Amino acid sequence: MPKPVDEAYHWNGERLDLDLYLTRIGYTGPRTPTVGTLRGLVGAHTTAIPFENLEAVLGRPVPLDLETLQDKLLRQRRGGYCYENVTVFAAALERLGFGVTGLAGRVTMGAGGVRPATHALLRVTTTDDDRAWLADVGFGAGPAEPYALVDTSGEFTLGEWRFRLECEYGELDTEQWVLHQFAKDGWVDRYTFTLAPQYRIDYEVGNHFVATSPRSPFTRRPFVQRFHPDAHHILDGRVLTTEHPDGSSRSRELNLSELPETLAKVFDIELPDEDAAALLRAPWAVS
Repeated sequence: MPKPVDEAYHWNGERLDLDLYLTRIGYTGPRTPTVGTLRGLVGAHTTAIPFENLEAVLGRPVPLDLETLQDKLLRQRRGGYCYENVTVFAAALERLGFGVTGLAGRVTMGAGGVRPATHALLRVTTTDDDRAWLADVGFGAGPAEPYALVDTSGEFTLGEWRFRLECEYGELDTEQWVLHQFAKDGWVDRYTFTLAPQYRIDYEVGNHFVATSPRSPFTRRPFVQRFHPDAHHILDGRVLTTEHPDGSSRSRELNLSELPETLAKVFDIELPDEDAAALLRAPWAVS
C-alpha cells in the first residue's frame, strides 16, 4: 500500500469555504486549474484584499490557522500580510486542483546585506501549461498576474507595471532568483528566492518572527498597502504615498486623527471604534 502523505504537506483546501472566498475577491470565472483561471484569481485577490499588519502593531497574535484567517480576511473583510494572504490563496488553489508549493523570499528593495527569508510566495502548476508560475498575492504591491518561472533576460510587463526576473547563483552555487521592479526610484531588486519548498510549519516560524520580534518592522508601525491596476497606495506610519506604473508618486504626512478614515476610504479597512482608538494610542503613535 502507498504510504499516506502527511497532511502537513497540504494547504487544507478541503476546509476552505470556497464560495465565501470567491465572493470576497469578486471572482466569478471558471473553477478549472488552468492558466486563465490562475490569472483571474491572482488579479482578483491582489486587488481585493489589502495588505496590513495592524494586529502585530497592536501586540496581538497573528494566527495562521485557516479558520481564523477565513474569519479575518473573508468574513470581517480585513487584510493581512504575506503569510496570511498566501495561506488562504494556497488553500483555494489546492481546492481547485492546482499544484501548489510554498516558497520563501528575502525582501531586499535595493538594500545590502542578508535579509531574513520572511516573504511567502507560491510556485503553481496548471493542467494546461507545462511551465511553473509564481503567484505573489501577499506582497501588497502586486503584481496582479502570475508570472512564469523563466529567466526573462529583459523586462516584462504585468498590466502597466514593469518587472524583470533573473536567475543567478548564490552561496555554494545555489540557484537564486531575483525579481526586479520599476518604481519611483527606478529599477530596484524587490526580493530574492530559491525553489526550496516551504511548508505550513515553515511559514509558522517566519510568521512568529514577523508578528512578535522587536526587530521586525511590522511590530513597530502600521504598514498598509492597497494595489490597483493603475495605482499602489502605501501607508507607512503616518506617511501616505501613492505610486503609479510610470514611476511617479506623491506623498503626504497624515495627522493621527485622519488615520481611521484613511484606512477605510483608501485601503477598505474599517476598524471597530475600539481598535481604531487602540491603534492611535499604541507605542508607535506616541513615541
